Amino acid sequence: MMKNTDNIIEINHISKSFGDKCILNDVSISVKRGEFLTLLGPSGCGKTTLLRILAGFGTADSGTVLINGEDITNVPPHERPVNTVFQRYALFPHLDVYENIAFGLKLQKVPEDEIDRRVRKVLRMVSMTDYEDRDVESLSGGQQQRVAIARAIVNQPKVLLLDEPLSALDLKMRKDMQIELKEMHKQLGITFVYVTHDQEEALTLSDTIVVLDDGNIRQIGSPTDIYNEPQNAFVADFIGESNILNGKMVKDRLVEFVGHQFECVDEGFGENVDVDVVVRPEDIYIMNKLEGAQLTAKVKSCTFKGVHYEMFVDTDKGYELMIQDYNAFEPESEVGLIIRPADIQVMHKERLRNTFEGEIVSENKVKFLDEEWECLPQTEFPSGTKVKIEVEFSSVDLIDHPEEGTIEGEVHFLLYKGDHYHLAVRTEHREYIWLDTNDIWDKGDLVGINIAPKDIKITKCDE
Repeated sequence: MMKNTDNIIEINHISKSFGDKCILNDVSISVKRGEFLTLLGPSGCGKTTLLRILAGFGTADSGTVLINGEDITNVPPHERPVNTVFQRYALFPHLDVYENIAFGLKLQKVPEDEIDRRVRKVLRMVSMTDYEDRDVESLSGGQQQRVAIARAIVNQPKVLLLDEPLSALDLKMRKDMQIELKEMHKQLGITFVYVTHDQEEALTLSDTIVVLDDGNIRQIGSPTDIYNEPQNAFVADFIGESNILNGKMVKDRLVEFVGHQFECVDEGFGENVDVDVVVRPEDIYIMNKLEGAQLTAKVKSCTFKGVHYEMFVDTDKGYELMIQDYNAFEPESEVGLIIRPADIQVMHKERLRNTFEGEIVSENKVKFLDEEWECLPQTEFPSGTKVKIEVEFSSVDLIDHPEEGTIEGEVHFLLYKGDHYHLAVRTEHREYIWLDTNDIWDKGDLVGINIAPKDIKITKCDE
């Protein structure tokens, strides 16, 4: 019997690994009836794997999936009240447009007059009424995607799953199809679960966005919440352009960053607490006059971007900021800057330094990150003692040649903080080490990692 619930989908504690690679890590999501929910994240974050588990084309290692209150975790795909639209359309080349759309209904032995009524209705909905007799291979990419969507919705599923359906289209067609999808969702009133790596697409289409990274949920919220109130540096950086800077919460409603103190609207962080500060480029007011400015800066570059100018400026305390404005300011010109309290977003730092679990190997060696490291003499800890390891971000050294490092890794995440880069390097055992550097690296770079013995702080686990 169907349970009465406001949520049509309940994804509970889903985990999935391929070999020793964790793809989804204890993911839980609720989807309301009629909602347009988007799974957003970079390539490899787990979003398509999650969609496949929801569709029944993949299985989870643990966790459950409920639709309409019923556990469908082990129900085969064809028995689930969902239809899926794939990136590559998956149309039948030997059938025309009409027959492609009608195919599923004929398998269900729906009466011919009902098939005809429903097919013609969805043809009108996707603006393909004049194409019913056309060979699908003669259609453009956008037309083929319309047919694929029509074929999916003609079966009147409770849930429509869409796996990056617009990624193969050109920019104009993608924009047009976004509008059409939004309108279709409104007309149909069914639940859409949409997968994309395109932030703008997610912000345009969604009621709710789930931001994923490396198999973990980083934030769930409305497009405005995700954009204006990011909960961590990853989300702030991934969704739109941002200035993300180290700061200190001096006290309630007063924060310090880029060498100046600013009034803000945030409270409850405590006093003199390290924080991350986000300021969107369009929220920095730039002017020629210096009088009345909160800080001054010199313009480094000014580039026209079609609807605004994008400028990089060096502030009076040596920080680089990105600014977007409808007016152009000449390079080398001195400008004044103002940032309003409501435009400053303060976030808790996720970490202040690297912290690992370790084990003493000998007086001068400790094991962490699955490797033995040279350390200062540890006479108070016998071999085999479990210890806590702390390493400051500035104490991690990256080198070009991976084989010359104590361990090897791949640059997974990088963030410019105004006067330095903050990086996450993922080791071969899928653990992370974070660091600050002035050197320029790219995501995906293979690197070696070294830490000097003096920079490895060792304490008892219970301290």
